Amino acid sequence: MAQYTINVNGQDRQVDVANDTPLLWVLRDSLNLVGTKYGCGIAQCGACTVHLDGKATRACTTPVSAIGSQKVTTIEGLSEDGSHPVQQAWIEHDVPQCGYCQAGQIMTDASLLSTNKNPSDEEISNAMHGNICRCGTYIRIKAAVKTAAKNV
Repeated sequence: MAQYTINVNGQDRQVDVANDTPLLWVLRDSLNLVGTKYGCGIAQCGACTVHLDGKATRACTTPVSAIGSQKVTTIEGLSEDGSHPVQQAWIEHDVPQCGYCQAGQIMTDASLLSTNKNPSDEEISNAMHGNICRCGTYIRIKAAVKTAAKNV
């Protein structure tokens, strides 16, 4: 066990966990931030996507020891009131069906739009590739990405 100070959603938080503890479990079990979901555990589904210094990152395979001074943003930290343009676009396009994958989808889209304000269809597909939606709402997801791009 080791003690780590990590910046999560703008606040320094201390956790006492093993070096190889995945960030996902630190967020969920140690910090009670349960918006980030467990999906596959092997970084293939995207349900656990968070931002490390603004870059979409799979929390299930990122050990806490690799965080260092990077800032972690979870779905809870994207906006306090759900007003982020991506969150608003998700509502406008009624994207969620079961909703399980949506935090990861939203975090991936927010990361894309932070560096590319006008992504092409191909760029959207490439960025969102690997975020699996078992309900198949991909058409609504793509429409929401395009709407959010107009508002970021």
